Parts: sequence; structure tokens; C-alpha cells
Amino acid sequence: MNRPHDDELHALVDGRVDAARAAELEAWLQAHPEQAARVTGWKHDAEALRAAWAGIEAVPPDVAALQRARHRLGRRRRARLGMAAACVLALGLGGTLGWQLREVQLVHERPPMADAVAAYRLFAADAAPLEFDGGGRAALQGWLRTHFGAAGEVPDLRSQGFDLRGGRLLSTPEGAAAMLVYQDAGGARIGLYLRPRNARIGQGERRDGRLLAQYWSEGTASFALVGPATQANMRRLAPLLRGAG
Repeated sequence: MNRPHDDELHALVDGRVDAARAAELEAWLQAHPEQAARVTGWKHDAEALRAAWAGIEAVPPDVAALQRARHRLGRRRRARLGMAAACVLALGLGGTLGWQLREVQLVHERPPMADAVAAYRLFAADAAPLEFDGGGRAALQGWLRTHFGAAGEVPDLRSQGFDLRGGRLLSTPEGAAAMLVYQDAGGARIGLYLRPRNARIGQGERRDGRLLAQYWSEGTASFALVGPATQANMRRLAPLLRGAG
């Protein structure tokens, strides 16, 4: 069997290959451990993206012990909060209890734009195939305008040193989403993520490992510019994109 194309391996990860061909590909992967490791990485990224959309944090095997320790610490903290809440309730200080309950709720909320960071890792961090390449800009633009209206304009960042490499159409529980991938002359990639507006998404930024996500909302859409935190142009681009909205 000849080496399968990456597009077909991605289709295997997405479950878009018939059973007979899937069996052939799995057999080929067993005979090529390095390629199998790549495909396994793609599967983990896909699971992380699905988990982000479902509001569940995906847990890589190498941090499972740390996650268990965090859970134990969380249980102890909730126990202390429960004791404090009981004392407050006994004193009739319902307002203070409300703030404590809010603190417990915030512990379980996932960070804003977790789906944007997961989408970047899956589609923009490497040379993963994109549904639209740079030459498919017109078709990509039409799809975005259908779902996002005026907010679905594909930015031209060539004057900032970034060429459009393509885009990937996605979906969230609230509706359609998309990741636009740009690359500079040095090969560094950034991703502009669009999704339906979420009440929790205001304007701000956060670090996630080595990535920086800057996010904001305009009209009925929310956006996130995601890329390496060391990318010097990241902080300069986000205000320009917000100003163009």
C-alpha cells in the first residue's frame, strides 16, 4: 500500500472514511509508527476541540496526576466554602453567601474563547489541510457573509506582513464558526476565529500555554486572534482588526 495522503488521514480522524478503507489505513499506520503518532496527535487535538465546545476540559495523559491534585484541592476548598456559607446563613447575611456561591460557580467556568485556542491548535498550528486555500478567498468570503453578515469580512493583512493561507468552517452549539489562517514570511501562523456572540465574551486577552488569545465582540459576532505569545505583531494586529469592525 502506498503512503496515504494527509487529507485521507484527516478524513480517518474525522470518521469520514468507509470501514474497508479505514481498516487498510489502520493497518498501514500500525506498520509506520511515526505516522501513527502524528495521527494520534490529530485525534487528541480533535477531542480537545470537541471538549472545548462542550464546556469540558480535555485532560492529556501527562497532566492527569496534576488534574487529580487540582480536583482534591477543589474539594477541600469547596468544603471550606460550605462551612463558611453555613456560618453566614446562620447570621442571616444572605448577600455574603451569594458572593461565596458565585465564587464556587466561577471555579467551574471554562476560560473565554477556549474553542478558539483549540481550533488554532488543530488547524493553524501546523500545515493541516484547510477547506479553503488562499485561492478560495471568494468562496470563503461568501460563506462568512451568509452566516455573519458584515462582520464576516475576510481581513487583508498583507500590509501587516501576513498572507491568507486559507480557512476552515466549523460549528459551535450556538451556530456556525470559522478559523482563518494567516502566515508571515518567516512561517509564523496566526488564526482569526469567528463565532456567534456569547454573553461571557467581552474584550480581553489570556495566555494558554505558549499561545496568546486576544478576543472581543462586535454586533452579533465574537472574534479571537490566536497565535504564539512570542509573535511581536499579535498585539498590534488585534486593535487594527477591532477598528475595522
